[in-house]
Order: sequence, then C-alpha cells, then structure tokens
Amino acid sequence: MPYFGLFLSDFSYRSTLLEIDQLQHGSFTQALLDGLRIAGAGNCATVERLDRYLQSTVPTINQTHQKNPQHPYATAEPATKLHLILLPDYATLADITQIKIDAYEAEVKGDWELAKQLWIRVNVAARGSDMQAIEAFSRIFLRQGESSAPPKNPEPLPNSGRSGISEPAPTAHQSELQVFQFEIVKVNASGQVVKRDTSKAEYFTEDLGNGVSLEMVYIPDGTFLMGTEDEEIERLVQKFGWDGFRREKPQHEVKVQSFFMGKYPVTQAQWKRVAALPKVNRDLKADPSKFKGDKRAVEQVSWNDAVEFCDRLSSLSKYANKQYRLPSEAEWEYACRASTNTPFHFGETITTELANFNGDSTYASEPKGKKCGETTEVGSFPPNGFGLYDMHGNVWEWCQDNRHDSYKGAPRDGSAWIDNDNQTRLLRGGSWFSNPENCRSACRLSFSCVSRYDLIGFRIVCAAGRTL
Repeated sequence: MPYFGLFLSDFSYRSTLLEIDQLQHGSFTQALLDGLRIAGAGNCATVERLDRYLQSTVPTINQTHQKNPQHPYATAEPATKLHLILLPDYATLADITQIKIDAYEAEVKGDWELAKQLWIRVNVAARGSDMQAIEAFSRIFLRQGESSAPPKNPEPLPNSGRSGISEPAPTAHQSELQVFQFEIVKVNASGQVVKRDTSKAEYFTEDLGNGVSLEMVYIPDGTFLMGTEDEEIERLVQKFGWDGFRREKPQHEVKVQSFFMGKYPVTQAQWKRVAALPKVNRDLKADPSKFKGDKRAVEQVSWNDAVEFCDRLSSLSKYANKQYRLPSEAEWEYACRASTNTPFHFGETITTELANFNGDSTYASEPKGKKCGETTEVGSFPPNGFGLYDMHGNVWEWCQDNRHDSYKGAPRDGSAWIDNDNQTRLLRGGSWFSNPENCRSACRLSFSCVSRYDLIGFRIVCAAGRTL
C-alpha cells in the first residue's frame, strides 16, 4: 500500500512547541492549512505539490517572524507515489491521468490491492463516473476471485475531503481514451530555449480505414483572455505597419467548455479517405493539395469544403451522434494558447526550429531562420501544452465564425460568432508563407468561404460529451 508522511528537519524540540503569537499556530501548521486551502492554479492537490509549497513557505514564515529554521519534507512509499491525490476536489486532468497510469502498472504486476486503491482514488476524483475505473473494479474482482459484483460507486477515501475535480476529465466512454506523452518547449525573446517540460494528454482515435486514422485530443474547459491588449496592438501596428492587428481588440474574457480537437491539421491521407465517402451537400476533390504528401496538411480547400469534410466524417464515425465541425474562433485561440498569455504558446517569439513560417522575417530579437516555401509534414515541430501540433504556421486554419472587425459584441461562452450574412470566414494560426507576427495565437485573418489557396487548411473539433 502506498503511504506518505510530512516531516520537519533542522529544528530543536523546543522550537516545535512555540506558537507564533500573530498566527496562533506554528509555522508548519499555518503553511499546511494555507496550502490545503489553495484552489485553482497552484493548488496543493497532490503530495508533491503540497511538499513543494511547504518547503518554500515554512522557511519564509519562520524568517518573517524571526523563528528558528524549519525545513519540511515529504516521504512516500514507494517514492514515485508523491503525486498521489490528497484533495480530489482540486485535482487536475494531469493528476488523474498519472494515477490511472500507476493503476494500470499495478494491474500488470498483479498487485490487485494496490491497483484497486489507486482506481478508487481516480473514481473519487471523478465523482464516481470514471468508466475506466468502474471497468477496472470488475477486472480486479474477477482476478481476486470474488463473486460479488463490484460497487459502482466505491466509498471515498478516509479524510479525502470533498469529491470531484475542478478540471474534469472527459465524461465520454473513457475506455476509448488513450494517453500520450510529449515535450513542451519555452523560448525567450531571443529564441533561446529556456525551459523544457514533459506533459501528458488524453485522446481518442477515429479509424478512417485503410490504415488511416485521426487523433482527437481532449481540451479541458477553462477561462482565458482572448485577443490582444490595446497598448500591445499599437506597438504591433507601429512596428509591422498593418492596421489589421486592431481586429484583435478589445481583449475580453471567454469561458470555453471542454472539447476534443484534432492533434494535427487534417492531412492529405485523411482528406482522401473522407472525400471518398458519399456526398452530403457538395462534391469534394479527391486530391486538391499543391504540395503532395500523405502526412502533409491538406490545402487548397475552401471553408465550404472543410464543412463538407466534417459532415461526411460525422456520418462515418463509429461513435453514436458524434458531430465533427470546425472550431469556433474562441475555441481555436484557447486551444492554441494552452494556458499561456504570451504572443506564441512557445513564449515571446518563434523560430524556424519551432514552426514552419517565413524565416526571413523576425518577431522579437531572435535571428532569422530558414524559409521552407511549402508545407511540412504535420507533427514536425514541438506541440503546445495541450499536445496540439502545428498551431503556429504550416497552414492557416478555417474557423466557423464570420469576419468581424473587432470583438465588440462577441460571445463570451466560446461559441462561434455568426450573426450576419457576410460569407467571409475567419482563419487562424498563420502558414508556411506568413511572417511570424501573423502566426501569433491572437492573430486573425479572413477570406471568402469559397477561397482555396495553398496556404489554407483546417483542423476539426467535436464535443466532449457522453457521445463517444
């Protein structure tokens, strides 16, 4: 069974008995209480995060109140269990995913009791609705030789507090979901890599036949600032000489529901499979792209073509009532930013080591790069924090929305803004032909819904409900 403990080192016995008068607690107790109250970003839902918080906070409190130093530390058995969930109510999707991986590993090793306890933690955090956990209980009971049916809603862990998570995992049939791991890269204004992190995301696969599939990545719900602040817009207009940046204001808060998004722009192989399906509303060319390659993004497709692709794919899907569509502009920007607020999800700039764009131009103080002059295979560059590839450059991506010259009156719920007869539609992300300033997370472009160019493609989304 995994366990953990929190301890103090480098202190005298006498010092542990002394409260800090202003706090009516010792520093360790005060830090522990504060840490357990933190909600949202920076919460202490896991042993590891609580340990980090205590290590930084306790010495600060002692120093502030001129007390002897105390240095907390956590221990767990096994040591890898420092990520165990303490507060299910504040657990994130990444927290839950890691426990699932540990639970599967315990099953593989035949440690059924450990596996059961880990799956209980998963299901508590998911409010008793995690299908993978419920199916795991059945497997474990069978392996342990128990004849009684497994409980669908296992008892919460002792002292686990409230159940549920602030960033819920997908509620669809989770047995269909898989996990992939990826590296996230951050750069400074000079284009130098300053940070590398490893992350995980969940996804499902739509089988298109003939060895071709389409991966859809889970995007958690959340709130973000859409657009660009006025001062930054004026700086961009002055530096790059284009008034179109003013379409990115006013910056405004948008709440987005969870959804699934294509891991990559739609490829030529995927396009060919879906274009061969029966017509819904319009004909599709089987091979419209200028730059050929099954793993390259499809291009020279109009907004109308992309909508037809979604309609045909929806009719093919093995998942009942699964409706594919183009993303709303808000969904696209939210997914691109992946919890960042910098011009690019990579940081303050981009380089041609990170994306396919016109490297003859620069955005900040990075050196010039190469200029491909054509599309590249999808997934050739690092992904963002949600595990999405090619969100900057390669091909512009169609969105549902009509063109609007500002965000005045825009929806705040993440839905598409379609309220006029204008047949001009929005595109996002930039392309192989674009200068870097036009590849920013917030940049907006628009073309007629019938336009077809070798720098325009698309990616698709679908709802994250119980329709998988």
